[in-house]
Amino acid sequence: MTRTPQPDPAHALHTLREDGHAVIILDQTALPHRFVECRVETVEAAAHAIRSMQVRGAPLIGITAAYGLALALGRGADDAALEAAIALLGATRPTAVNLHWALERMRRHLAPLAPEVRRDAAWREARAILTEDAAANHALGSHGLALIQELAGRLERPVRVMTHCNAGWLATAAYGTALAPVYLAHAAGIAVEVLASETRPRNQGLLTAWELERARIAVTLVADNAAALLLQQGAADLVIVGADRIAANGDTANKIGTCLKALAAKDCGVPFYVAAPRSTIDWDCPDGAGIPIERRDAAELRRVTGLDAHDRLQTVDIAPESLRADNPAFDVTPARLITGILCECGIAAPGDLGALCGREAAR
Repeated sequence: MTRTPQPDPAHALHTLREDGHAVIILDQTALPHRFVECRVETVEAAAHAIRSMQVRGAPLIGITAAYGLALALGRGADDAALEAAIALLGATRPTAVNLHWALERMRRHLAPLAPEVRRDAAWREARAILTEDAAANHALGSHGLALIQELAGRLERPVRVMTHCNAGWLATAAYGTALAPVYLAHAAGIAVEVLASETRPRNQGLLTAWELERARIAVTLVADNAAALLLQQGAADLVIVGADRIAANGDTANKIGTCLKALAAKDCGVPFYVAAPRSTIDWDCPDGAGIPIERRDAAELRRVTGLDAHDRLQTVDIAPESLRADNPAFDVTPARLITGILCECGIAAPGDLGALCGREAAR
């Protein structure tokens, strides 16, 4: 995998693009300090990109896995090669269900085909998943836009949206999930402001701030632990977050710290919404207790990376290696704390997901 600096980030519109032979990804581990594109040419490189979080965000992980499978079939496309590639990609991240949804969709599409036509079919199906994700995000953004429009009609100031982690275009094919309503509101001329929490230890909230600043949307970065105070003070009119897996009952896994915001929002009477495409719903998982929670390397807690006074990226230790640390990457927000779930079908109360978009509609 080669890395090529991009001198003009003002024209970056996509987190992933392809040329039929390789996939070019935006390396999110370099953001917000550096803009770097990587050319991914093998299934091993695709798996590394997912595992190392060069690509992140549940929808984008699924898309990358689909393209990774297409890359694998260029070397061999018999049944053994197909299953080996699916196993390699499926083992990269446990919590985001879009990964496994995309791989299972690819398997269903490819397995009945003759090996000699599987490679081209895989590229076509991966492109379809990419295109459909963009359309789904625009649709769910439209439903969220209605919420912002209603608030804008009652307020004599900008609508204030609190979010957590990054669920914008960086995490998807386009538009984002939690940020899609914000982008559409801005495009419609509605004044909107975003409170973005930093989301330690991976600091994905910095990516939210980075992309919103590029779009000239007002954004304020806040410490994760400031959310409850800000909600008590009326600093946010609603909270919208993304999701990595939604159980059939509406319990939702998202980046660690999300449940704390949901608890505070409930206590403060602030609506709390989850935005995600149907592919994020795991119909085979009855409730949040069945959602696997990824635990990442404790070194992420002990170190921070940033720019020094000479514009050089530096990583420093903030705790000794001897200090025991636990680094769960996600938490689960109970359905009872969620006002509604936005998907391309509309907005549903968590318990009404099946009526709005049943299992078969998500295939």
